[in-house]
Amino acid sequence: MPYATTRLKRPITPKVTMPEHSRHSGRQPRPEDDTPPSVRDFTVDDLHALRHDVTLFARASGLVDPVLYRFVLGVHELATNAVRHGGGHGHLELCRARDQLRCRISDHGPGMPHVSPRIRPAVDALNGRGLWLAQHAGELACTSDSRGTTVTLTCTIPPPSTAEDLHA
Repeated sequence: MPYATTRLKRPITPKVTMPEHSRHSGRQPRPEDDTPPSVRDFTVDDLHALRHDVTLFARASGLVDPVLYRFVLGVHELATNAVRHGGGHGHLELCRARDQLRCRISDHGPGMPHVSPRIRPAVDALNGRGLWLAQHAGELACTSDSRGTTVTLTCTIPPPSTAEDLHA
């Protein structure tokens, strides 16, 4: 069944709550630093800003490249899937708990026909890469039924590097 992209016209700005910790504090986050969740509704028009905000939150939580890049790309692909297949909009919850960064994206679309580990799409496939890319960014958990889909991406935050590590 083909999916149609629906563009919703929303006169108000989506709800955004960014925790204080996401601001640059001048110190590396510690494993005991849990953050309140960042919560946001989004549409196709919000995807660029959403990616930027996720990058800032993940960096402030201690992710660095290449883990940072993979996590942000995975979240972006999941958000794009929610917009494309989930009725034109989605809901994001992003939080840090100890050494884990967790992103939960949900939508109210028709659900996915199957939720299983994704294999690499064929080179000539026009779609099907979103979940495949996201699973390479961390642990991916999906639930889906006729009321919508929720996908959670969890990434372990590596311990911060020190100058001693560079000289070892």
